[in-house]
Amino acid sequence: MSRAEPAEAEPAGAEPAEAEPTEDAGEGATAEDPREPTAGLVRRPSPWWSLGLLRSELLITFRRWRTLALLGVLAAVPVLIGIAVKIETGDGSSGGPGGPGGGGDGGPAFIAQVTNNGLFLVFTALAATLPFFLPMAIGVIAGDAIAGESNAGTLRYLLVAPAGRTRLLLTKFATVLAFCLVATLVVALSALTVGALLFPLGDVTTISGTTIGFADGLGRALLIALVVAASLTGVAALGLFVSTLTGSGIAAMATTVGLLITIQILDQIPQLHAIQPYLFSHYWLSFADLVRDPVYWDDLVKNLGLQGLYVAVFGSAAWARFTTKDVTA
Repeated sequence: MSRAEPAEAEPAGAEPAEAEPTEDAGEGATAEDPREPTAGLVRRPSPWWSLGLLRSELLITFRRWRTLALLGVLAAVPVLIGIAVKIETGDGSSGGPGGPGGGGDGGPAFIAQVTNNGLFLVFTALAATLPFFLPMAIGVIAGDAIAGESNAGTLRYLLVAPAGRTRLLLTKFATVLAFCLVATLVVALSALTVGALLFPLGDVTTISGTTIGFADGLGRALLIALVVAASLTGVAALGLFVSTLTGSGIAAMATTVGLLITIQILDQIPQLHAIQPYLFSHYWLSFADLVRDPVYWDDLVKNLGLQGLYVAVFGSAAWARFTTKDVTA
């Protein structure tokens, strides 16, 4: 019977016809995928399908125990900092520079102001987690994005039509970017909660010495969190590229974290000052300029531009590698 002829009624008791699989599903692939049960059926890609794939990836990523553990560790950092400052300043000291809890002894930036205004705990926690904890968490998620699927044997199922490699790679990268934002907000919200419980809240004294209202300071804290999340996009792109190079999730995560530590070390060697402005971590702490009045934008713009460059370079490299990669698992 041709497709143009009307369908005849099936005899009673006949088994329903099976769905027709796609022609390009690949040898050994099936029409069933744990994330998209009908991914192997013939149909055209649509924006709604892409949103469904993204929603599925987000749910899978944020339901993993590893992801929840990373977010838990990040949330605990502001708690530890707040309790430590509270204990050190329990004798009534102001915690100024050089004193207990101050920044003169090598403590995180803004820590001298935490006892006067709990909002500064947000700035302190972000400054403390940005050099290592936040990028390490991003490196773990990004490194496992593609390599983890390959290691688990699910990557080939995700590439059946109408997913496509480019669509899947963009979905994975969007998921990692979402984790960047969520991880940063977790640190900021945890710090704001602890700061409000342990220290007074009020008008904010900027680095420039001027005073702004609490609402303005809270708005700047949110803006700082967004800038910190954007600062991690370079690490996300690098980790995604590394993830396309190997089929081992553990190897990809370890390599990404190792590169992160190496770049951080290179950024601290004075003899390498010529290349340091091109390292993605060089302008990370420029978010402190948002606590000035007026705001200094030069380093902030350089930081965002540098992250965009890393995203473009390593994102393109990841796409070039992934679209030509021989997927066997």
